Amino acid sequence: MKRVALASDHGGFGLKTEIKNYLTSKGYEILDLGTDSEVSVDYPDFGAAAAKAVLDKKADCAIIMCGSGIGISISANKFKGIRCALCFDTYTAKMCRLHNDANIMALGGRITTIERAADMVDLFLNTEFEGGRHQRRIDKIDELAKDSWC
Repeated sequence: MKRVALASDHGGFGLKTEIKNYLTSKGYEILDLGTDSEVSVDYPDFGAAAAKAVLDKKADCAIIMCGSGIGISISANKFKGIRCALCFDTYTAKMCRLHNDANIMALGGRITTIERAADMVDLFLNTEFEGGRHQRRIDKIDELAKDSWC
């Protein structure tokens, strides 16, 4: 069974709580990295915490949320070795694993229902990376990170 890190800012807190309950009911081990309320916090802190948990192998993957999913996904993607995909439907949730080997999925807490999120989470956690021609593209992404100036 996978160990899944969850993290959100205040805008994603409600959805994070519902996803945590959903995954716990399915037997997943959860690493909850916060936040713990709807009190305003800064999403980069939580995107970074999730990225570090995946890179340090404290979690197999992560699901992160802010109001739109945009800011927290940008934050997580600042870490070499992280491929965080902002997903908004089942197609993007499946493809981010199948073709992009994403290790973090970002969701918009203010724009995603728990019903849609549950379907996306299931696809993210149960879709295997296809490899093949897609591995070549992942390798190119990794090469870009070596030359990055940021």
